[in-house]
Order: sequence, then structure tokens, then C-alpha cells
Amino acid sequence: MKITKNARAVLERRYLTRDTHGQLTETVEGLFRRVADAIAAADLNYNSAADVLTTADRFYNMMTELDFLPNSPTLMNAGRPLGQLSACFVLPIPDSMEAIFDGVKNAALIHKSGGGTGFSFSRLRMQGASVNSTGGVASGPVSFMKVFNAATEAVKQGGTRRGANMGILRVDHPDIMSFITCKNDKNELTNFNISVGITEAFMKAVESGSPYNLIDPGTQEITGQLDAKEVFDTIVTSAWQTGEPGIIFLDRLNSNNVVPGQGEIEATNPCGEQPLLPYESCNLGSINLVNHLKLENGCYVLDTDKLAKTIHDAVHFLDNVIDANVYPLDEIERVTKLTRKIGLGVMGFADMLLKLGIPYNSHEGVALGGRIMEMVNTIGHEASMELAEIRGAFPLFEESIFKEGKPLRNATVTTIAPNGTLSIIAGVSSGIEPVFAYAYIRNVMDNTHLIEINETLKARLTDENLYSDQIMEEVAEHGTLADSSALPEALKKVFVCAHDVSPSWHVKMQAEFQKHTDNAVSKTVNFSNTATKQDVAEVYQLAYSLGCKGTTIYRDGSRDGQVLNIGKVNDKDHTKENLCESCTVKQGIITPRTRPDITSGFTEKVKIGCGNLYITVNYDENGICEVFTNTGRTGGCPSQSEATARLVSIALRSGISSEALVEQLKGIRCPSTIRQKGMNVTSCPDAIAKAIEKGVKSSNTCAVALSETPPEATTIPAVSSVEILHARYCPECGSELEHEGGCVTCRNCGYSKCG
Repeated sequence: MKITKNARAVLERRYLTRDTHGQLTETVEGLFRRVADAIAAADLNYNSAADVLTTADRFYNMMTELDFLPNSPTLMNAGRPLGQLSACFVLPIPDSMEAIFDGVKNAALIHKSGGGTGFSFSRLRMQGASVNSTGGVASGPVSFMKVFNAATEAVKQGGTRRGANMGILRVDHPDIMSFITCKNDKNELTNFNISVGITEAFMKAVESGSPYNLIDPGTQEITGQLDAKEVFDTIVTSAWQTGEPGIIFLDRLNSNNVVPGQGEIEATNPCGEQPLLPYESCNLGSINLVNHLKLENGCYVLDTDKLAKTIHDAVHFLDNVIDANVYPLDEIERVTKLTRKIGLGVMGFADMLLKLGIPYNSHEGVALGGRIMEMVNTIGHEASMELAEIRGAFPLFEESIFKEGKPLRNATVTTIAPNGTLSIIAGVSSGIEPVFAYAYIRNVMDNTHLIEINETLKARLTDENLYSDQIMEEVAEHGTLADSSALPEALKKVFVCAHDVSPSWHVKMQAEFQKHTDNAVSKTVNFSNTATKQDVAEVYQLAYSLGCKGTTIYRDGSRDGQVLNIGKVNDKDHTKENLCESCTVKQGIITPRTRPDITSGFTEKVKIGCGNLYITVNYDENGICEVFTNTGRTGGCPSQSEATARLVSIALRSGISSEALVEQLKGIRCPSTIRQKGMNVTSCPDAIAKAIEKGVKSSNTCAVALSETPPEATTIPAVSSVEILHARYCPECGSELEHEGGCVTCRNCGYSKCG
């Protein structure tokens, strides 16, 4: 296989099977053979004499050539005992305590199997409404979202993928204002993306400056009114501040509901691209567009014959996944097989534009995106019709909006997903997003720095004799070519990154792909840090006017602010003159000194009873100033270890000696650790204490001595636990994270998280 070193590392770290000792028992090629064989075997459901081996080889070649990849649960679980292959689920939340906690249980089962869940909380009664069975009052949707969030935190998806949720509330729900701002505290609902369910009536009220009605979800009676423009402005302000909530246009989702007799579509998956009915699931896959270019007369052109063949094979593959799947709930299997929805999309679109020499932010680029997606959608439907001739239409076809047309095997065929980790495996840009950065610096274990460069840019610069380490270092520093005076304007016009593309071009591209997509399009509209709230409002209005089904925005740096102002000094009562030299003591009050802007430190990987614990110890000229922790993919007790690290950090910056803290923590015993052989620590606190001891040695010179760095330690950019929580840096490798579709992805190690 021709995959990058980084892609192979991601596959080994997150996808390949391991034995009980954590040792790899599978190769990368073996993974794709396992998946191909398991999915091809579904052909036997329709033809006992099917040539499964030939089909399996086609699927295997399609994946190993990186022409097409299915969603992560299929790669992880196909041909393995768990067998759950879908990425996207929607669960109902009816208005009863029993049903709510059934939803919590069902979501936990889905998360454990590797899926993400979407919920509409719009059917729950408003906060303060009466509860007849108890005589009490209801706590409202947001309070129950916190219950789901806590359950998600407790389930780590088998150590491979973290649980993720989408929470949606209709804009006419009486609790809408508290929902809009429920994530303004960035420590709340950390496993949720949230979106406001926007109606056509609301948008018309915004345009006319009118009030609109709030509706009791139980009685459907009007409970009051709100000024639509004020609510819209609140959505804009919150999104400008934190990137959330996104918006979903509910009426548009239901205008494309192919089986309206089965009920309304109220929710989507966590990234927003897959609207689903209650208990529906969907499996996704994406075609690598870069691999469908060919050279003619020295120029790249689209290989339409190869693309058509890949579309046919991909639809066949995804339809087979529905039958090969082991569903987490019987009801999910029943409802999913009634419509047999699949979601075929694309990735590498931005890289394809680079090879064609077409700017992303241009009419030509947008038009090409539309033509390609129209081809994927048209041929995808043709392939579904061909399967229907052999296997039969989806069971609800006669009740669907297609009932007068040619039978389809799948109620929906196309979706544009963000493809964060899949695009890393394929070595291309994610989904239909522009390139995030053309060069960046990666820190590796021996404390050296490597410049990672976009391969298309590197080839172009080399061909034009423009490549140099100095230019690449400049690009890596800024991530963009726009500020480089050494590069020609014609080249900079084509090689634009996400922040070079104006928000309006982001929306235009999303809208063009949406025209030819059955489901929805996952797309993040990137804003510079200096963007105004009015800029955000204009994008929301543009997304509505151009026919998008929803949109997500992210303003650079909007999630980086520190929420916990630990030790903040009141200017009036605690002036600098009244504090001691180290700014820690005044009139018997101990106040931690301010965290320095720049620190040195190391991160140590320690094996504990429930997985891996990563401990970062940072210091400045005054000694150790902070400790923070992150648990590995296999779980652990993240809240307890983080709490310990936070208290230790406050204590260290308040003048308490390292020795005193080590004495208190060292030797604490945890049953999950002491029961296992080969452990070098007795608990998380014990591991933290031993890391502090190593940090004391290093901090004496305020630099990491490589000879003293623990064997499994990795030097990474010093980041605080708050920065990790707010998704700027990867908690596993320290690289900067990319925001896409309401989630974050590390293109260095493959870490991803929604919420």
C-alpha cells in the first residue's frame, strides 16, 4: 500500500486489532482484507452462488488503493466480534422519565459500539412546567442534556473513539434562550455539539423584525412570544463567542424526508450531515477525488470512467454494510432496514483543485464542485436502482416520495461528511474543506522539529525551482502562503488555506454541494479572530438564502479563552504594590502566581490499571508551575486525575514545595493498578508524584535534559489543561487541532472529539 508514514501510524494506533497484552495482531493490509471479506460476504444473502471472492478483491483493491474508504466503525469492527459498522444514529427523547433514561441507556450502548448519536430535546416540557405524577416541576431540556453528557463521559467507546452527541432544540421551544447559551461555559456539555432547530416561520420573522410564538411541546399551545431578531442575535453572539450553537433548518430537512409517513426528521448525527428519523442509523463512505485524476498532455483532468466505476462499487459496498452490520438495538436494525439509507461522499476536493490549478474561492472552483457532486449523486442513484433490480427496493419504497419512479435500493444515497480521520489515512484534505494549513511543524520524540509540507505544494514549488527550507519555515510559521513575499501571486491565488477563504465562499461551496446531495453537507465556515458578530449574522443569512440545510461556524481563537480565572486578583483590593514579590501572599491570603506565558516541560506516558495516563509537568525560572493529565483511549478516571493535577498546580504556584506535595501523593494505592503485574506506579496520584520528582530535576536548569527525559516521554508544546479542554491542542500529541463540522481532529495522530 502507498500510504504515508503518518497514516500508517494512525491505523496502527487506532484501528488495527491487538491481543490482550496490547500487541498488534494485524497488519494494515490485513485490516482491509478483513473488512473486504466481511462486507463482500453479504452478497450471499441475495445469491447463494455469488462470487464473493471476486467482490471481496474489488472491495480490497478499492480500499488499499485509497480510492474509497468507509466510515471508521466499519474499518474497526467489520469481521470482528463487535460487528457494529454504522457511524450515525438518532434516538428519540419522549417526554417521560422512563423514556428519557431508556435513551441514556441506548446512547451508551451505541457509544460503546463506536457510533455517534443525535437527539432532539424538543419534546421535553419546559423548565418549571408541572409534573402531574409527582406534583413537582420539570427541570427542562438542558438539565437532561447534562445527564446524557455525563453518561457519554463514562463510556469511552472501547478505547477507540470517544462518544459524541448532537443536541437540537426547536427555536419555538419555551426554553430556547437557555439552550442557546448552555455551552457558553466551556466546561459544560463537553460531549455535545448543539444546534438550534430553525423553522421557516422564524426566519421570516427575523427578516420582518416580528415576534414569533413559543409552543408548549406537550399541549401545542402558545405559551408566549419572543422577538425573532433578538433571538437570532443571541444565536449569533453565542456562536461568535464559542462556535456554538450551529443552526439546522428543520423544514428543509423534512422537505427531503423520503418517507414522511414515518414521522418528522428532528435530529442529525453529531456533525450535522446525516438527518435521520428516530432509531435510524446510517453508514457513510467517501471517494478520494485526488485518485480520480489522470494526466493528459501534461495536465490533470478528471477520470470520469474510473470515478463512475468507484461510485458503483462504493454503493454496492455500503448497501452490503447494512446487511453485515450487527446493530446495537433490535429497533435500530428494524427501522434502518426499512429505508436502507447510505451516505456516499467525497474527500480530497481541495487537493484536487490544487492539482487542477483552480482556486477554492472562485466561481470556477464552486462550479466544479457542483459538477462532481452531481455526477456522484446521479451515478450513485443509478447504482442503487441496479441493486434494486436484483435485491429489491427498500421496504418503504411504495410509501416514499419516489413511489412513481424507478425502484431504489436505498432511500438516500449521498452525504458529505467531514472525514477527519479517513482523510488522514488517505493522505488528502478532509471532506470538501479547503486545506487547513500548507505546512506545520511537528515535534517528535527526540525533541527535533520536522516541517510537514502539503505534497502538492512541495511538488509545485520543486517544479518551478521555488522550493527552499527558508520558504517552508515561513509557511509553517503562518500556515498560509499569503504572507510570503518570495512566492508569485499566481501561485498564492491557487494555494489558499481555510483562513484565506472568505466566509461567503465557504457558504457558496457548501450550498453548491448541497444542491446535489440527498442528505446534508458537513462544512465549517472559518472566520478570522477579528471577525465581527455582523459577519457571522451575514453568513447565517447567506446559508439560508442559498439553500443550505444548516451551518457551523468557527471564529479562530474563540475557544481559547480561559474560563477558570484561578487566583485572579481584584484590581481595587489587590494592587501589584500591595503584594509580595512573588505575588502570592497579602494579609494572610494566598493567591497563586500567574501562569507564565512560556514554559518548558515534558509529557510522560505512564501505564496504569485502566490504560495509559499522560502527565505533563511544566516549569519556568521559579520552578514547577503546573501539572496536567490526560487519560489515553482506554479510559481511566479523567475527572479525578485532572482534579488532582489542578489542585497540585494551584499549590505549586502558591509556594507549597514540590517535596511536600510528593510526600502527600506518593504511595497512594488504586485497586485497578496494584492488581496488575508490571506496573511502575500504584495509582494516578502516585504517578503524578513521580513525574513531579522528575520535573524538579529538570526545572533546576529550566530546560529539559534529554538524558533525563523518561524513556517513553515526548516533548510537546507546553499547553494547559484548559487549552486542551477548549480544543486548541491535541491532548495526545500536542499538535494544533483542526475544527471541522463542529468537531476537532488532529492530523498528526488521528485524535478526534466532538463537542
